[in-house]
Amino acid sequence: MTATPIAELTAVLTASAPPAERLQQALDLVGPHLRADRCFLYVRDPARERGRIALVWRLDEAVPDPRHDWQPDTGDLPREDPLFRAALAAQPSVYIDDVRQAGPEVLNQEFERRTFGHRALVHAHINDTQGQLWGILQPCLFDHPRHWTVAERDYLAAAVPLFLPVIQAYMREQGPV
Repeated sequence: MTATPIAELTAVLTASAPPAERLQQALDLVGPHLRADRCFLYVRDPARERGRIALVWRLDEAVPDPRHDWQPDTGDLPREDPLFRAALAAQPSVYIDDVRQAGPEVLNQEFERRTFGHRALVHAHINDTQGQLWGILQPCLFDHPRHWTVAERDYLAAAVPLFLPVIQAYMREQGPV
């Protein structure tokens, strides 16, 4: 019997491997499962209000790699990026079928174009029970809009909480950032 996608993801994220390895393996499952062009993980230290895109899965080498160094993320970023502001406020994850059709209350089209270049995305917020943001899981597509199905939304709703303890372990390994 074949394991379900969530069972496979759970097995990877609860394995005894180092946190960075488990997180990368998880992205390697999530990206293809959602038929994305790219899936990245933004990790964050809520105590220091700093984060970075640390890990990425890409369909191929032509897809841009957005990884970057640690940066403060509570100054200009939430003012410029409504999606990040929503994540900091522990609002539900956001599913964008078409960046070009989303209103300014949802996202900043110019920021998305300049920073990421994607056309459709999920901004999946990884918060703890106190509402602190620890990460953002972001699968996306570049060349066309994409409707995120109920099954895909259910998958991500089940997947996102599985990332939290591994991100927290990853942050402990990183030390002060």
